[in-house]
Amino acid sequence: MRFLITGASGHLGSYLTKRLVEEGAAVFALVRERSDLWRLAGVLSEIDVLRGDLANSSSLAGAIRDAAPDVVVHLAWHGVTSEYRNDREQVSLNLTGSLELFHTVQSAGCACWIGVGTQAEYGPYTGVITEDFATWPQTAYGLAKLCTGLLTRKLCELAGMRYVWLRLFATYGPKDDERHLIPRVIKQLLSREAPPLTPGEQLWDYLYVEDAAEAIRLAAITPQAHGIYNLGSGKAHEVRSIVERIRDLIDPSLPLGIGELPYPLDQVMHLQADISALSAVTGWAPEFELDEGLRSTVDWYRSAYAT
Repeated sequence: MRFLITGASGHLGSYLTKRLVEEGAAVFALVRERSDLWRLAGVLSEIDVLRGDLANSSSLAGAIRDAAPDVVVHLAWHGVTSEYRNDREQVSLNLTGSLELFHTVQSAGCACWIGVGTQAEYGPYTGVITEDFATWPQTAYGLAKLCTGLLTRKLCELAGMRYVWLRLFATYGPKDDERHLIPRVIKQLLSREAPPLTPGEQLWDYLYVEDAAEAIRLAAITPQAHGIYNLGSGKAHEVRSIVERIRDLIDPSLPLGIGELPYPLDQVMHLQADISALSAVTGWAPEFELDEGLRSTVDWYRSAYAT
């Protein structure tokens, strides 16, 4: 199969690209003009890199037509960390750019659109979330993802393309963005600093990045996969327990700043994906338990900071 991956140089995108290459797929990686491709270092000789802006993907129409992708996996998104959650570019860049990308790949004859959404599309639920929950996003980020998912679903229906929308809860693993909780805590502890934290009673669903990449791959190659699916581990762990496990892997004697930060006003205390629908249609199930994934992640960051 031939794949076009947007955001291929990002955390999840790089793991998906590597996994597809391992399976013998032809991969075309769409990345920003100035993107650093360090996460793709091991597979650069085996993929085709297309540089361009999501907001102007039509300028790459010829290259995308020549690539003739069977599947597009749309991961590229501006502003996924908290400081950008209500940025105007969630709509002006991400939503409009995603729709332009859709029309470009449709014109190139693509047969399957896979978009990666977010649990933020659901809004402030507490507990285990299934795909039939009503959506009520509380941020521009969640709203832009929801609108992109709904609009591309209709466009796929009109174009006769297979549509998959994966609402991702949270990933972690080596090479992650250091602004996220797990890599930030690891970095601070490796520097012998006590990370400031909330009381940490939240229950969160974290999925190891390799498991997330495999789920997307299976959704792409499974013709019966069609529609909206949750993508998570299906298990929730207390945040305090997660950071304590990280600390113990690095040095059990290190202090933690638990309780130094207040909870945000909109803090959700229990967020967990029901992944039974995705598992039923693709046969996918997470392989990495939390302890194994954290150990691999800590080992990678320890090695990276030592060089």
